[in-house]
Amino acid sequence: MDILVSGNSRRLDRFPADPKGLFCYGTLQFDDVLKGLLGRVPQRLPASAPGYRAAALEGRVYPGLVVQALGGSAPGVVLTDLSNEEWRILDAFEDDQYALRELSLSTGTMGLAYVWQGGDVRTEDWDAEEFQTRHLSAYAERCGRIGPRLAAGEPKGE
Repeated sequence: MDILVSGNSRRLDRFPADPKGLFCYGTLQFDDVLKGLLGRVPQRLPASAPGYRAAALEGRVYPGLVVQALGGSAPGVVLTDLSNEEWRILDAFEDDQYALRELSLSTGTMGLAYVWQGGDVRTEDWDAEEFQTRHLSAYAERCGRIGPRLAAGEPKGE
């Protein structure tokens, strides 16, 4: 089920009144990224998304969640206590090539996840350790600049 509405709109008009947790499989798993965007680290539970993988994307340091044809499961966490404002901030932060979808998770529950709809998917999985070592510091710093703008309803820019 796609949650987002048409075009470049990132409005959550059709967003469930009582949203499920957000399954995060990439950069949103890192405390420094969440602190930069939201000013805090939400509660989270370990989970995975069976039938998906966190794919490396050409020219990007962040991954895209894509269907894994031969099974497998994308590891991640579920953010369980996001406010409506935090949902709005995270939705505005995500690239337009993501669609917000409801997925079955390893926890036996449903969760929402940003699933990659764009191209440039590489054959290898995204490497969280490499991201942490090579890119996390600069990425989190960027998120710290973007977060306040998104909270104010401004575009993320940069």
